Amino acid sequence: MQMQVCGVTKSFVKGPHRIEVLKGVDMEVQEGEFLSIIGQSGSGKSTLLHLMGLLTPPDSGEVYYHGRRIDNLSAHERDQLRNRDISMIFQFYHLLPELTTLENVMVPMMIQQSYWQYQLHRRANRERALEILERVGLSHRLKHRPKELSGGEMQRTAIARALVNHPKILLADEPTGNLDRANEAGIIELLRELNARDRLTLVLVTHNPTIAEDTDRVVHLVDGRLVD
Repeated sequence: MQMQVCGVTKSFVKGPHRIEVLKGVDMEVQEGEFLSIIGQSGSGKSTLLHLMGLLTPPDSGEVYYHGRRIDNLSAHERDQLRNRDISMIFQFYHLLPELTTLENVMVPMMIQQSYWQYQLHRRANRERALEILERVGLSHRLKHRPKELSGGEMQRTAIARALVNHPKILLADEPTGNLDRANEAGIIELLRELNARDRLTLVLVTHNPTIAEDTDRVVHLVDGRLVD
């Protein structure tokens, strides 16, 4: 298996109250599968995805990637793994407003490489960014900034940015939540193509059963626990 979540729990403190969000979740993700996690708003779907993406640690339990425990890595090791192997896209696009589409997509390569490495491979980096932007249908929007893009175009830019370093697994947190129906269909079709053509492992969080039903496997998050 590619990723495994073992007995993870997670709570948040709100004022005088402790809110249990995840209550001992166990889940396996197989390499190359398209898995969707579905549940009502507030069920903990995003929290689970953030644990898998090393954005937040579990209170208890463990997260494994190819058999190696990763939730207890150092901050530097987590950053490296996220930049290299485990990539995420979100409902909100988190694009840098002052950068163009092309520059936003190149940011992960700037982070991964030292200044001199980036300068040495600048042409190859640009070609890789252009290649992935062509694939997501944005080769005509290279010099546009986020405020000049539609919601669907911003999400495609975010997907291109997530893919530019050739990740092994893509975690998608409600990636169509801010889109109209036409753009939603286009983004889901793009994700299906990436999974089918590249065998990219995809874990999709959604509250929409219509989207989930076309994935390889669906698990339901109910009251902090997963139900197949």
